[in-house]
Amino acid sequence: MRKFEKIKQYELEQFELPHRATKHSAGYDLASVEDITIEPGEIKMVPTGLKVAMNNQEVLLVFPRSSLGLKKKLSMANNVGVIDQDYYNSPINEGHIMIPIYNFGLTSQTISKKERIAQGIFISYLKTDEDCFKDEERVSGFGSTD
Repeated sequence: MRKFEKIKQYELEQFELPHRATKHSAGYDLASVEDITIEPGEIKMVPTGLKVAMNNQEVLLVFPRSSLGLKKKLSMANNVGVIDQDYYNSPINEGHIMIPIYNFGLTSQTISKKERIAQGIFISYLKTDEDCFKDEERVSGFGSTD
């Protein structure tokens, strides 16, 4: 099962779940669920109000929308986000997809509620024949596995 859902904190908020803009679009548009102002040189975590369920051996890669840098001098601080399958319903934050945005411009920038800032693309991945991993449960995101 592959689907986006609202997290409990935002379940009463009125906003659309991500969708593709055209029938040939690869990415699902991700938007801010709040108004956020980012000062020059600052990084802010922009909430989407979303979590995502996906199948085993799938990942959601999150990329900035091209207009973010061109129009607002903003970029994703981590360049590409990696949302693992086991992040869904993480006990710390329910698997909330947050987008770290960096203002590399000279003026304050505001991301408006419902403004599309990133796009998520589902990808299947392969593992090595000698695959090994720590048998630990994920409890959070952003560097939680080290």
